[in-house]
Amino acid sequence: MTRIDTRDVPADATSRERLAASGLDYRVVDVRDAAQGVPFQRAVGRGFLGGEETDEALAHGRESLTTRRTIGVFESGAAAEALPVATIDSWATPLILPGGEEIPMWAISGVTVSATHRRRGIARALLEGELRAARSVGVAIAGLTVSEATIYGRYGFGSALPAVRFTIDTRRAGWAGYEPSGRLEYREREQLVGDLSEVHERARRSRAGRIPGWPGRWEQFAGVAPGETDREKRRGVRYLDEAGDVRGVLAYTVDDRSGSFRFGLNVRMLVAETADARAALWRFALQHDLVDEVTADLQTTDDPLPWLVADPRGVTQEVHDHGWLRILDVAGALTARSFSAPIDMVIRVDDPLGFTSGDWRLRTDASGRATVEPASQVEPDVALGVAALSVLYAGSVRATALHGAGLIRADAAAVDLLDRAFATFPAPSLDIWY
Repeated sequence: MTRIDTRDVPADATSRERLAASGLDYRVVDVRDAAQGVPFQRAVGRGFLGGEETDEALAHGRESLTTRRTIGVFESGAAAEALPVATIDSWATPLILPGGEEIPMWAISGVTVSATHRRRGIARALLEGELRAARSVGVAIAGLTVSEATIYGRYGFGSALPAVRFTIDTRRAGWAGYEPSGRLEYREREQLVGDLSEVHERARRSRAGRIPGWPGRWEQFAGVAPGETDREKRRGVRYLDEAGDVRGVLAYTVDDRSGSFRFGLNVRMLVAETADARAALWRFALQHDLVDEVTADLQTTDDPLPWLVADPRGVTQEVHDHGWLRILDVAGALTARSFSAPIDMVIRVDDPLGFTSGDWRLRTDASGRATVEPASQVEPDVALGVAALSVLYAGSVRATALHGAGLIRADAAAVDLLDRAFATFPAPSLDIWY
């Protein structure tokens, strides 16, 4: 996979010109310089309604930011050390695709606009600037996780990677699953960092939609990052198979729920490389002494948990949006993934930003590999917006559902063919925030 350093990409000229007309300065921030980096971090924290961080926490968080392209928006004439009124950061990361191949994805994070500067076109400049920057260096797809689900569709993003939040009443659910071979062992918080990184990097390759974590993310899950709330409550165990190899890791907290020694266990991260590892870690959580309720977010839609308990009505499942994708190059994106059924059709894509608009002929061979070419003077079989195509791309959401919502315009036979071709197994997922 081609390695792309987003820090080499300059601030987008179109966004810079648009904001300059409103008296705003759109520019790259050098967060390696604490005098610029600390105000940038403070603006991000303010945008997400966080508290003031300590100098230690700011210095630690800046380690991750220095690997990214960081953009700030300032009042015109503001000094380099001024507090920005808006922020965004990005980096190129490998995205696992249906079929197991990887493609560079332009990951976007830290999107904030000060409440004092709303309705001035800043968010539009930030998001469109990132998409133009990504396209300028040949990146075929962008992605983000969001705090608000109503903003990003207008920029062509679609909710492509749903996640499941489990709430388990352990007394009702019980345990009916098997007892895996292998063993569990407790880990100190400092040890958890390496365990999470090692197992996640191997396990992520088995599911489309996943990206690598980074040291700061694992330190947050393990509770060793400065400034983490309830860090003293973080605990962890790992699962070792019969050969003694680490195949799963669970980072969690427990909280007193009633003042009478009854607790809730919150799964901060559960990563498993094998079915035995996942079953062993779920069994540990659900049979933990004094725990009446277990909560776990960002789980897969095909997780075996409901089938491992005695009473599945003790398991509440809430499916919600999580990973959002945005195709920037139709041919580049579609030819990178594999397809589950033969397909030969012309797809008309509508893109309000113009990156992917046009008619495209999609054909696959017997191995599931695709060719994509511009189509002309041919009536399309399917018409859809780029957001819908981006949702369909990951293979988790069915074309039937998008068609039923009016987001795909095609006859029943074409929709059925899309369903069969784009579906992928196991269920795609994204198991971290970024």
